Amino acid sequence: MGTRHPNPKSAKIHRTYSVEEIGRLFRVHKNTVRAWFRQGLKAIDGKRPTMARGDAIREFLSERRAQAKRPSGSGRIYCLPCRTPQVPALKMAECIVTSDTTGFLQGICPDCGRMIYRRVNPQKIGTVRGDLDVTFTQLGPRIVDTTEPSVNCDSGQGDQQ
Repeated sequence: MGTRHPNPKSAKIHRTYSVEEIGRLFRVHKNTVRAWFRQGLKAIDGKRPTMARGDAIREFLSERRAQAKRPSGSGRIYCLPCRTPQVPALKMAECIVTSDTTGFLQGICPDCGRMIYRRVNPQKIGTVRGDLDVTFTQLGPRIVDTTEPSVNCDSGQGDQQ
C-alpha cells in the first residue's frame, strides 16, 4: 500500500518515468498514477507508453499537497473528524505544558463534541490564542521521573519459595 502523501522530492527532475516506474517510486498502484494524469499530471506527449518528467511529477505532487492544506488561524484548532479548523466550544481551551517549549491546546469541537488538539509553544501562546479563554496546566510526572516504584510492579520481593 502506498503512502497517503507521497514525497515529491523522490522524483529526479531530469529523468523520465513510465506509469509503472512512478507507481514503484511512490508505492502506489498504476491506476492511481493514471488518475494523476487525468487530474493534471503532464505527460511528455500523447503517445504510448505514457511518460512524465520528474520535474512535472514534483510540481504536480507539490501543488496537490498545497491544495490539501487547511491552515488553522489564531483561536482555532483543527478537528480531524469534521476536517475543518474549529473554534472550541464556549471559546475555552486548556494548554497542557509538557516542557518549556512544547505543549498542546485541548478543547471540545462544537460540531461533533470530540476532543480537539493543537501542538503549541507555551512561550508563544499569544500568537495562537486569539480570543480563546486559555487555562494552563502542568503535565504530571511520568513513571520514569518518579523515585517510587510502580504499584503494579513485581519487584521480586515478598514471599519467595
